[in-house]
Amino acid sequence: MIKERKALAQVSPYIAGKNIEEVKRDLGIDDICKLASNENPLGPSPKALAAVREEAERMHLYPDPGCYRLKKKLSERLGVAREQLIFGAGSEELLHYLSIAYLEPQDEAVMGWPSFSVYDITTNIMGGRAVKVPLNGQFALDLPVMLAAVGPKTRIVYVCNPNNPTGAVVERAALEDFLAQIPPHIVVVMDEAYIEYVAPELRIDGIEYLRKYDNILVLRTFSKAYGLAGLRIGLGVGNPAVIGAMAKVRGSFNVHRLAQAAALAALDDHEYLENSVRVNNLGKEYLYASFQELGISYVPSQANFILLDIGIDCAVSIPYLLKAGLILRSGAPFGYDKCLRVSVGGPKENERFIKALRELLLAHGKEV
Repeated sequence: MIKERKALAQVSPYIAGKNIEEVKRDLGIDDICKLASNENPLGPSPKALAAVREEAERMHLYPDPGCYRLKKKLSERLGVAREQLIFGAGSEELLHYLSIAYLEPQDEAVMGWPSFSVYDITTNIMGGRAVKVPLNGQFALDLPVMLAAVGPKTRIVYVCNPNNPTGAVVERAALEDFLAQIPPHIVVVMDEAYIEYVAPELRIDGIEYLRKYDNILVLRTFSKAYGLAGLRIGLGVGNPAVIGAMAKVRGSFNVHRLAQAAALAALDDHEYLENSVRVNNLGKEYLYASFQELGISYVPSQANFILLDIGIDCAVSIPYLLKAGLILRSGAPFGYDKCLRVSVGGPKENERFIKALRELLLAHGKEV
């Protein structure tokens, strides 16, 4: 029998939310509303869509392995050198590169928990140990406790801000105190997948700290606010030494032509980005008001999703909502057995969700 590496025994593969096609096949329902994967309800940027159509004529050619045009545009926009940039098939792929580049067996990675599960997965793949620190009372990362968890075997620390699945953010003063005390040989990953949605007064741009610290890696994505989840393209910004180490394990043509073209165009579609944030803010206001009316507690979110406690076990609520044509994310994998994580949709999607949620609560004897 062919044996896999021992480290893989500790790996639980990432479980993505159900997709629309899957639910249609399984339940025979045509009218499906997906609010599970934090996708942009506006669809792709019109400029990105036009760029993809034009670039499609060249899909027989390998893509630019160095993403030259993207590096040029973003180095100018972000105020960093080109050698400080790396691109991947989503920021998830960059997390794999980082772990391959920096983790030896038994090395440790410190992370808040629950948080993005790929941190745990990539650590375990390399035979490392994921040190999971519970969130604080506001469902945000508990930075002082995370700092205390850093030890002699720590090589990576993950700061997901806003945190997924809770949408909570850390305070600037707490973050700066945290960064000042992390040893310089440890890579601090500032995962900012949802930064575009954060209120300006709470937004922390990790790139500004690159000038002071050599051990920071900032991750961004085009999957959320830029509406390019289906094309898979993410961005890493860091010290050239860190980026260089990750580049050693990067696939030669890991970001395809259509993704590069779409990202370039999306970066210039400022109206689309502003509208994405506006629609998200309006959607959150509607959902918050609806939750309050229904007597449901929730975590105020700085992202495009909300974690809410409906008081009904996910083993019951998720199938019920699926039959109503709604795909949501269960809180059970995060340790929140009676919570749902709902992506903020457009007005029609949000209203449909609240209607189904009200019916679910009534069916289980809740007063609404």
